[in-house]
Formats: sequence, C-alpha cells, structure tokens
Amino acid sequence: MNKYEILFIIDNAAADEAKEAVIAKMSELITSNGGSVEKVDKWGAKKLAYPINYKTEGYYVLMNYECAPELISEMERQLRINDMVMRHMVIKK
Repeated sequence: MNKYEILFIIDNAAADEAKEAVIAKMSELITSNGGSVEKVDKWGAKKLAYPINYKTEGYYVLMNYECAPELISEMERQLRINDMVMRHMVIKK
C-alpha cells in the first residue's frame, strides 16, 4: 500500500449535492478496494489560472489516501468519464 494525494477540480456550477456525490464516490472507490482515506480537504471555489471549457472558477478538493498501485488507473478512469470533473492530478507521496 502506497500513500497518494489527489487534487481534482469540480465544475463550480454544479449543485452542492452533486459535488458531494463526486467526493463520496471517490472515497467509496478507495475504501471498497481495500484502501483508506486519511483526509479530505475541501478548498472550495477558487478562480482558475486559465479558463477551462470557458469556465473561470472551479471547486477544489484535495484528498490524501492509501491504496494499492493498481487502483490509481481505475480512479483516473472514473474521473475522466465524469463530466463534472474539470481536471485531476494524482501524486505519490
């Protein structure tokens, strides 16, 4: 098990329930595959450095977790197919 952190940006125009659903889905994906979520830090709405799909604000979420390396590709796949997630970045600690 390795320690990772993921930062993802959710479309700020989405409803609060939808934002929480994306965060809960990522947490559930980690825990259901034998990992553990150490911390979820919701930074909130921030101005983007440059427009992404003509949007200038995003909702930032930083998640620290521990999981098997094989899970990373599945997490990235889930984030790529979710229309509300604008960008994501996974870092191994």
